[in-house]
Amino acid sequence: MNLFFILCPLLLLLFFPFLGVSAAANVSSSRPSVANIGAIFTFNSTIGRVAKIAMEQAVKDVNANTSILHGTKLVLQMQDSNCSGFMGMVQSLRFMETDVAAIIGPQSSVVAHIISHVANELRVPLVSFAATDPTLTSLQFPFFVRTTQSDLYQMTAVAEIIDYYGWKEVIAIYLDDDYGRNGVSVLDDQLAARRCKISYKAAIKSGSVDRGEITNLLVQVALMQSRIIVLHTNPDSGFMVFNVAHYLGMTTNGYVWIATDWLSSVLDSTSLPSETMDILQGVLVLRQHTPDSDRKKSFISTWNKLTGGSLGLHSYGLYAYDSVFLLAHALDAFFSQGGIVSCTNYTSLRDDKPGGLNLDAMSIFDNGTLLLKNIEQSDFLGLTGHVKFAPDRCLVRPAYDVINVVGTGIHRVGYWSNYSGLSIVPPETLYAKPANKSSANQHLHSVIWPGDTLSKPRGWVFPNNGRQLRIGVPVRVGFREFVSRVQGTDMFKGFSIDVFTAAVNLLPYAVPYHFVPFGNGRENPSYTELVNLITTGYFDGAVGDIAIITNRTKIVDFTQPYAASGLVVVAPFKKINSGGWSFLRPFTPFMWTVTACFFFFIGIVVWVLEHRINDEFRGPPKQQFITILWFSLSTLFFSHRENTMSTLGRLVVLIWLFVVLIINSSYTASLTSILTVQQLSSPISGIDSLKNSNERIGFQVGSFAEHYLVEDIGISENRLVRLGSPDAYAKALQLGSKNGGVGAIVDERPYIEIFLSTQCTFKIVGQEFTRSGWGFAFPRDSPLAVDLSTAILQLSETGDLQRIHDKWMTRSSCSLDNAEIDSDRLQLKSFWGLFLLCGMACFIALVIHFVQIMVRMWHAPPPEAASNGSSISGRFQRFLSLIDEKEESPRSERRKRNGDEGSAADHQLDGRHTKKIQFDLTPNSNR
Repeated sequence: MNLFFILCPLLLLLFFPFLGVSAAANVSSSRPSVANIGAIFTFNSTIGRVAKIAMEQAVKDVNANTSILHGTKLVLQMQDSNCSGFMGMVQSLRFMETDVAAIIGPQSSVVAHIISHVANELRVPLVSFAATDPTLTSLQFPFFVRTTQSDLYQMTAVAEIIDYYGWKEVIAIYLDDDYGRNGVSVLDDQLAARRCKISYKAAIKSGSVDRGEITNLLVQVALMQSRIIVLHTNPDSGFMVFNVAHYLGMTTNGYVWIATDWLSSVLDSTSLPSETMDILQGVLVLRQHTPDSDRKKSFISTWNKLTGGSLGLHSYGLYAYDSVFLLAHALDAFFSQGGIVSCTNYTSLRDDKPGGLNLDAMSIFDNGTLLLKNIEQSDFLGLTGHVKFAPDRCLVRPAYDVINVVGTGIHRVGYWSNYSGLSIVPPETLYAKPANKSSANQHLHSVIWPGDTLSKPRGWVFPNNGRQLRIGVPVRVGFREFVSRVQGTDMFKGFSIDVFTAAVNLLPYAVPYHFVPFGNGRENPSYTELVNLITTGYFDGAVGDIAIITNRTKIVDFTQPYAASGLVVVAPFKKINSGGWSFLRPFTPFMWTVTACFFFFIGIVVWVLEHRINDEFRGPPKQQFITILWFSLSTLFFSHRENTMSTLGRLVVLIWLFVVLIINSSYTASLTSILTVQQLSSPISGIDSLKNSNERIGFQVGSFAEHYLVEDIGISENRLVRLGSPDAYAKALQLGSKNGGVGAIVDERPYIEIFLSTQCTFKIVGQEFTRSGWGFAFPRDSPLAVDLSTAILQLSETGDLQRIHDKWMTRSSCSLDNAEIDSDRLQLKSFWGLFLLCGMACFIALVIHFVQIMVRMWHAPPPEAASNGSSISGRFQRFLSLIDEKEESPRSERRKRNGDEGSAADHQLDGRHTKKIQFDLTPNSNR
């Protein structure tokens, strides 16, 4: 036994080359003379009639080209499923009993779902050229291969067309089977991704079409709001729908009909009577796009010869033709890889019990997986363009033509491709460019809509079911200028109501509505709850002083704001009267200090620059110090007497005078404001100081201010006080936080404008710390919100909105902006400090002057006349004479003395030298 295990590997190595040659010979001889394929579809159908001829011609072309199957003859066996799932399953089982390598079909998505389960078990590839149900995926049905476009892309094209024209709601009429339901389900998803939706789904029973059922269905559709109808059916049901719709007047102006590619298949393959074409006028239709090519033109020429022009060629016929070539290329690769069409009995169906099914003939395609792999790897140019599969086993580069039924034919208005979206140029020309699906790059030619109009339909009307729109209106307790209920009725009046009524009157259509009160009438209702009731469908809209805030815009749509709004802080204030020292308030202490220092500094600089050449800046130190002070201070009034002689001195003085001018003007303006305008003071300067304080804060019941203060600002809820009317506002502010009231109120500006128009003891402090507006609320994507926004803008442009505002928002004599209030006439209390300073200066100057005279009189010898009289009267006369006596000023004496010295020097120097000016810092005792 051990010797056997040792010799076996040696024998294998010895005979391995001969085994390899033998295997290669078997592979080369494995290519059969005939390759059988099957086809299951409905012969007598719009798609089947064309597909049958196209596949027969494809088989002929394959067999005529020996470079495809290299001597193997392709044989096609066809079975009619008659659009029946049961018949399709039976026919597929018949194929499974034979040596069929693959099956082309089925045509119907319903049949494809059934047969795909059989194909999975028996490993026979299904190659469908017409089953477009998007749920037929390779994950669930690995042996199902689609050689046409999935409805996933067709419904994406429909959704992008609807979004391109700005419509938000559509009605879907579809066939109630796998093809119709799954296609509309994908359409719903694609619309939702673009903030659109299917507002109503109408299913048509598959099978025989009953006109009565179609009539009842379309009557319900006519009662709906949307006028955009997507028709996804088969030709029999589709034409019945169009006939009944025409009878009901639903193909006229205002309606939009979008039909999927079932209609384009009929239009391309059949000449319809003029009566039918009249019904289809203005319909938009999708057709699978196949690029133009020389081979396609040649086949169309051959097609016309085959049919004699009696049957047109549609895209499904082209896909059927390419499906045959796809299998031919895959079989060639399969045979080249040594694949053999061999089957093994399906043992799972064996049942020896009496009454069991006799399905022993069923067999599994042994090499079905290899053939499927070659099908997936196919890559060639067919009549439909580039035939190649993406990883999800869908054809690459899906595209559709967008056509418009006009007159007796069709007009192409553009293209759609998954690569670039809507365009007016063929998709194949865009593949060489970078993908661009931006809204600005989406284009279609003009469309002639139902009713023979070029104007884009609005796409919706108010439901013609006798139901009026329920418009919720808050029942306010305070600030009734905006919204107030007429006592004993359901009617409302106010600023917001008048704006809404005026906007509705501008719409080009009638709006049936009635107001529904919201609130208990005892306190203002919650506006957030009012908006939430729109999302539940209880209200169709809400009208009133509704603030547009972020949380609300997430669940409803608002119109254009008709009034500006924002939160502000209102607080009490007190007047600051100007006192006796008000003249010091224009400058801060630091400013006063810097200004005084600069006056002294400029005097020193000018003295340094002028001292050597200017006699007016010379003299004893005391005199020069006084000159410096006098010169610098006198520039304040531009009254300095000393002339500057140096260039640098004049430059400094010029710049300084300009500075003094600015300082003087600013001081004058500020002092004027202080004296003539009473300043207002409040302990709260804005929302920041209010947050940092411990003051209680009032807010209006029902307002969003409560949520904003707590959640966004971070103010404790314990500090908030609910208030409901202007009177409550005033009372709470007057009491203050310490007495059970509030220190400030936070509310929207329009309410505060009304409040301050009658309450002049409060004011707005700080800036408006939120920016918003008031609008009317409607459900998401409501077209009425868009049209009312346009109407509100029109009201604003014509001035009607301002006139409505002035009607309800009349202001009293109390100024809205309480930041400044004009004061009364000026009183002495504003100037007593100045008079006191001036009086004290005069008194001190007189005291010093009289003291100097008394000292001089004391030291001077009395005159003889005075000694003869009484001492008291003599001294008094002497005092009066000293007061009246003229005294030479030090400046005059200095000039006179300098003049005498100069004359003597001139005589001594004989007039040839000038006197050198000296400055002696030590005063002469003889002076």
